[in-house]
Amino acid sequence: MSQIALPLTIGPAGGHGRIVVGNANAGVVEAFGAAAAWPFRTAVLKGPARSGKSLLARWFVENGLGDAVDDADQMDETTLFHRWNRAQEEATPLLLTVALKANDDGAGWQVALPDLASRLGAALLLEIGAPDDAMMAELIAAHAEARALPLGEEGARYLASRAERSHLGAERLVATIDRLSLERKVAPGPAIWREALGELSGISQPRLL
Repeated sequence: MSQIALPLTIGPAGGHGRIVVGNANAGVVEAFGAAAAWPFRTAVLKGPARSGKSLLARWFVENGLGDAVDDADQMDETTLFHRWNRAQEEATPLLLTVALKANDDGAGWQVALPDLASRLGAALLLEIGAPDDAMMAELIAAHAEARALPLGEEGARYLASRAERSHLGAERLVATIDRLSLERKVAPGPAIWREALGELSGISQPRLL
Protein backbone atom coordinates (compact mmCIF):
# COMPACT_ATOMS: atom_id res chain seq x y z
CA MET A 1 0.00 0.00 0.00
CA SER A 2 1.10 3.58 -0.57
CA GLN A 3 1.92 5.81 2.38
CA ILE A 4 -1.18 6.82 4.33
CA ALA A 5 -1.95 10.44 5.13
CA LEU A 6 -3.31 10.48 8.68
CA PRO A 7 -5.91 10.61 9.96
CA LEU A 8 -8.27 9.33 7.28
CA THR A 9 -11.39 7.20 7.18
CA ILE A 10 -12.27 3.98 5.42
CA GLY A 11 -15.64 2.36 5.16
CA PRO A 12 -18.39 2.25 6.03
CA ALA A 13 -17.91 -1.41 6.93
CA GLY A 14 -21.18 -3.21 6.34
CA GLY A 15 -23.17 -0.20 7.47
CA HIS A 16 -21.50 -0.25 10.88
CA GLY A 17 -19.89 3.18 10.60
CA ARG A 18 -16.69 4.65 9.27
CA ILE A 19 -13.28 3.54 10.43
CA VAL A 20 -10.87 6.23 11.53
CA VAL A 21 -7.29 5.43 10.57
CA GLY A 22 -4.57 7.24 12.47
CA ASN A 23 -1.35 6.67 14.36
CA ALA A 24 -2.89 3.92 16.51
CA ASN A 25 -3.87 1.59 13.66
CA ALA A 26 -2.04 2.76 10.51
CA GLY A 27 0.38 -0.17 10.75
CA VAL A 28 -2.57 -2.57 10.83
CA VAL A 29 -4.09 -1.11 7.67
CA GLU A 30 -0.70 -1.14 5.95
CA ALA A 31 -0.31 -4.81 6.85
CA PHE A 32 -3.69 -5.63 5.33
CA GLY A 33 -2.23 -4.65 1.95
CA ALA A 34 0.34 -7.45 2.22
CA ALA A 35 -1.88 -10.19 3.67
CA ALA A 36 -0.69 -12.76 1.14
CA ALA A 37 2.83 -12.40 2.57
CA TRP A 38 1.84 -12.97 6.22
CA PRO A 39 3.49 -16.04 7.81
CA PHE A 40 1.13 -18.89 6.89
CA ARG A 41 -1.13 -16.04 5.64
CA THR A 42 -2.25 -15.53 9.26
CA ALA A 43 -2.30 -12.45 11.48
CA VAL A 44 -3.52 -11.90 15.04
CA LEU A 45 -4.95 -8.44 15.69
CA LYS A 46 -4.93 -7.31 19.32
CA GLY A 47 -6.45 -4.15 20.69
CA PRO A 48 -8.28 -2.69 23.70
CA ALA A 49 -12.04 -2.51 24.04
CA ARG A 50 -13.91 -0.50 21.39
CA SER A 51 -10.73 0.13 19.37
CA GLY A 52 -12.28 -0.95 16.06
CA LYS A 53 -11.03 -4.53 15.79
CA SER A 54 -14.40 -5.84 14.62
CA LEU A 55 -14.88 -3.01 12.12
CA LEU A 56 -11.42 -3.62 10.68
CA ALA A 57 -12.10 -7.37 10.46
CA ARG A 58 -15.36 -6.73 8.58
CA TRP A 59 -13.63 -4.28 6.26
CA PHE A 60 -10.90 -6.87 5.63
CA VAL A 61 -13.47 -9.47 4.58
CA GLU A 62 -15.78 -7.14 2.65
CA ASN A 63 -12.90 -5.89 0.54
CA GLY A 64 -11.95 -9.42 -0.47
CA LEU A 65 -8.64 -9.45 1.38
CA GLY A 66 -9.29 -12.72 3.17
CA ASP A 67 -11.29 -14.38 5.95
CA ALA A 68 -11.57 -13.20 9.56
CA VAL A 69 -12.55 -14.59 12.95
CA ASP A 70 -13.66 -11.96 15.43
CA ASP A 71 -13.02 -12.66 19.14
CA ALA A 72 -10.97 -15.68 18.18
CA ASP A 73 -9.81 -16.10 21.78
CA GLN A 74 -13.44 -16.86 22.71
CA MET A 75 -13.86 -19.59 20.07
CA ASP A 76 -13.53 -23.32 20.74
CA GLU A 77 -9.90 -24.08 19.93
CA THR A 78 -10.63 -27.21 17.90
CA THR A 79 -13.14 -25.29 15.77
CA LEU A 80 -10.62 -22.49 15.31
CA PHE A 81 -7.94 -24.99 14.29
CA HIS A 82 -10.28 -26.29 11.58
CA ARG A 83 -10.80 -22.69 10.37
CA TRP A 84 -7.04 -22.22 10.21
CA ASN A 85 -6.59 -25.47 8.28
CA ARG A 86 -9.34 -24.52 5.82
CA ALA A 87 -7.70 -21.15 5.21
CA GLN A 88 -4.42 -22.92 4.49
CA GLU A 89 -6.07 -25.34 2.07
CA GLU A 90 -7.77 -22.47 0.24
CA ALA A 91 -4.65 -20.24 0.36
CA THR A 92 -6.77 -17.53 2.00
CA PRO A 93 -5.30 -14.94 4.40
CA LEU A 94 -6.84 -15.29 7.86
CA LEU A 95 -7.23 -12.44 10.35
CA LEU A 96 -7.96 -13.27 14.00
CA THR A 97 -9.01 -10.55 16.45
CA VAL A 98 -8.21 -10.83 20.15
CA ALA A 99 -9.11 -8.52 23.03
CA LEU A 100 -6.21 -6.78 24.72
CA LYS A 101 -6.88 -6.73 28.45
CA ALA A 102 -6.11 -3.63 30.51
CA ASN A 103 -3.72 -5.64 32.72
CA ASP A 104 -2.10 -7.53 29.83
CA ASP A 105 1.31 -8.68 31.08
CA GLY A 106 2.69 -9.30 27.59
CA ALA A 107 2.22 -13.04 27.80
CA GLY A 108 -0.33 -12.79 25.03
CA TRP A 109 -3.11 -15.14 24.06
CA GLN A 110 -2.73 -18.44 25.89
CA VAL A 111 -3.72 -21.32 23.57
CA ALA A 112 -4.03 -24.76 25.15
CA LEU A 113 -4.29 -26.88 21.98
CA PRO A 114 -0.64 -27.63 21.05
CA ASP A 115 -1.13 -27.83 17.29
CA LEU A 116 -3.04 -24.55 17.20
CA ALA A 117 -0.58 -22.86 19.56
CA SER A 118 2.37 -23.75 17.32
CA ARG A 119 0.60 -22.39 14.21
CA LEU A 120 -0.49 -19.15 15.86
CA GLY A 121 2.94 -18.70 17.39
CA ALA A 122 4.22 -18.11 13.87
CA ALA A 123 1.45 -15.67 12.89
CA LEU A 124 2.02 -11.97 12.35
CA LEU A 125 1.08 -9.98 15.47
CA LEU A 126 -0.74 -6.69 14.84
CA GLU A 127 -1.73 -4.34 17.64
CA ILE A 128 -3.88 -1.21 17.92
CA GLY A 129 -2.28 1.38 20.18
CA ALA A 130 -3.36 4.64 21.82
CA PRO A 131 -4.57 7.46 19.53
CA ASP A 132 -2.75 10.79 19.39
CA ASP A 133 -4.51 14.17 19.47
CA ALA A 134 -5.21 14.19 15.72
CA MET A 135 -6.76 10.73 15.78
CA MET A 136 -8.69 11.49 18.98
CA ALA A 137 -10.26 14.50 17.28
CA GLU A 138 -11.29 12.31 14.34
CA LEU A 139 -12.67 9.61 16.63
CA ILE A 140 -14.70 12.16 18.59
CA ALA A 141 -15.98 13.65 15.32
CA ALA A 142 -16.94 10.19 14.02
CA HIS A 143 -18.90 9.32 17.19
CA ALA A 144 -20.60 12.72 17.13
CA GLU A 145 -21.49 12.19 13.47
CA ALA A 146 -23.02 8.80 14.28
CA ARG A 147 -25.24 10.48 16.89
CA ALA A 148 -26.02 13.49 14.66
CA LEU A 149 -24.42 15.59 17.39
CA PRO A 150 -23.05 18.97 16.24
CA LEU A 151 -19.54 19.58 17.57
CA GLY A 152 -17.53 21.13 14.74
CA GLU A 153 -13.77 20.98 14.26
CA GLU A 154 -13.10 23.40 17.13
CA GLY A 155 -15.11 21.28 19.55
CA ALA A 156 -13.45 18.04 18.45
CA ARG A 157 -9.96 19.52 18.85
CA TYR A 158 -10.78 21.04 22.25
CA LEU A 159 -12.15 17.75 23.54
CA ALA A 160 -9.37 15.61 22.03
CA SER A 161 -6.66 17.46 23.94
CA ARG A 162 -8.47 16.94 27.27
CA ALA A 163 -10.13 13.52 26.93
CA GLU A 164 -8.90 10.15 28.12
CA ARG A 165 -6.49 9.06 25.37
CA SER A 166 -8.25 5.93 24.16
CA HIS A 167 -10.87 4.77 21.66
CA LEU A 168 -13.21 3.95 24.53
CA GLY A 169 -12.55 7.36 26.08
CA ALA A 170 -13.64 9.10 22.87
CA GLU A 171 -16.82 7.03 22.70
CA ARG A 172 -17.71 7.61 26.35
CA LEU A 173 -17.08 11.33 26.09
CA VAL A 174 -19.39 11.80 23.11
CA ALA A 175 -22.07 9.66 24.75
CA THR A 176 -21.82 11.82 27.90
CA ILE A 177 -22.06 15.05 25.89
CA ASP A 178 -25.10 13.69 24.08
CA ARG A 179 -26.78 12.70 27.36
CA LEU A 180 -26.06 16.02 29.07
CA SER A 181 -27.26 17.94 26.03
CA LEU A 182 -30.56 16.05 26.10
CA GLU A 183 -30.93 16.44 29.86
CA ARG A 184 -30.23 20.19 29.74
CA LYS A 185 -32.27 20.59 26.54
CA VAL A 186 -29.50 22.70 25.00
CA ALA A 187 -27.19 22.25 22.03
CA PRO A 188 -23.75 20.92 22.99
CA GLY A 189 -21.40 23.86 23.51
CA PRO A 190 -18.42 24.78 25.73
CA ALA A 191 -20.41 24.52 28.98
CA ILE A 192 -21.60 21.01 28.10
CA TRP A 193 -18.13 20.01 26.93
CA ARG A 194 -16.61 21.10 30.24
CA GLU A 195 -19.31 19.37 32.25
CA ALA A 196 -18.82 16.11 30.34
CA LEU A 197 -15.04 16.22 30.74
CA GLY A 198 -15.41 16.96 34.42
CA GLU A 199 -17.93 14.17 34.94
CA LEU A 200 -15.65 11.59 33.34
CA SER A 201 -12.40 12.77 34.92
CA GLY A 202 -13.70 13.99 38.27
CA ILE A 203 -11.85 17.27 37.66
CA SER A 204 -13.68 20.52 36.93
CA GLN A 205 -12.68 22.12 33.63
CA PRO A 206 -11.79 25.82 33.26
CA ARG A 207 -13.95 28.06 31.14
CA LEU A 208 -12.90 28.81 27.60
CA LEU A 209 -11.50 32.33 27.20
